[in-house]
Order: sequence, then C-alpha cells, then structure tokens
Amino acid sequence: MNQPEVLDSDIRALQQWLRAAWQQLGDPSLTTFARRELRNQMKLCSADLRACLQRVAEQQPEPVRSPASPYSRPELRILSW
Repeated sequence: MNQPEVLDSDIRALQQWLRAAWQQLGDPSLTTFARRELRNQMKLCSADLRACLQRVAEQQPEPVRSPASPYSRPELRILSW
C-alpha cells in the first residue's frame, strides 16, 4: 500500500473505533473508572484522527489559479447610498 492508502485506512479505523467507543460509553453497566478511561482513550484517538486528517489535507495539492491577464478589465463595483 502507498502512503495515501495507509492514511485512508488509518482514518477509517480511528473513526470506527470512536463510533464503537461512543456506543460503549452509553452502556449503563460501565463503571465510573472504566467510563473515565474510555473518555481518555477517546481523547487520544481524536487527537490521532485530527493529525491524520491534517496530513491528508497537507498532501492534497491546492487548486491552481490562473494568473490574471494584465490586459483584462478589472472587476468594478458601483456603490451607491
């Protein structure tokens, strides 16, 4: 697998884990300690997910804007009161 595929699979895995953790967090039989530990793990997973999404955003090329022609008419706005 190449780098984008690895990042994509990591993102999917983190999203699935977080989804399952939210469902588990709603379980009334969960102890206070287990609930706190699960929330701490969810925070760490969210930070990892944010970092992966940031890496994907950095890898995507920015759209190329065509330079304005020096001979084109400028956009004018007429403002009135």
